Amino acid sequence: MAIVRFTLDPKNPPKLTDAQRARLDALTDEEITAAALSDPDNPPLTEVELQIFDDVNFLREVRERTGLSQAKFARAYRINLARLRDLEQGRTRPDSALRAYYTVIAQRPDVVTACLAS
Repeated sequence: MAIVRFTLDPKNPPKLTDAQRARLDALTDEEITAAALSDPDNPPLTEVELQIFDDVNFLREVRERTGLSQAKFARAYRINLARLRDLEQGRTRPDSALRAYYTVIAQRPDVVTACLAS
């Protein structure tokens, strides 16, 4: 079997045939789980890996709600830009203090901004 390389076009993703969709729809949850567990190239995520995704999504969502770029958010809330990038890319995890800080920013960005300005 030859390896074929192609560039995925996000505006035109591959489509399943009717037969492929029917075969997938016929799978039970148990069969899906068994297939996932048997795939050595794509093992199921651990609880720690799932938590990393939750952290990344939370942190990115808080920043995006402010409408600020990473650089502007880091500057506005006095967070090291490299640390912010590492957090949003899942390379590092927030400690409890930083997670709490983000929670406050999410709830009251105006108060945080005022406190930092004084």
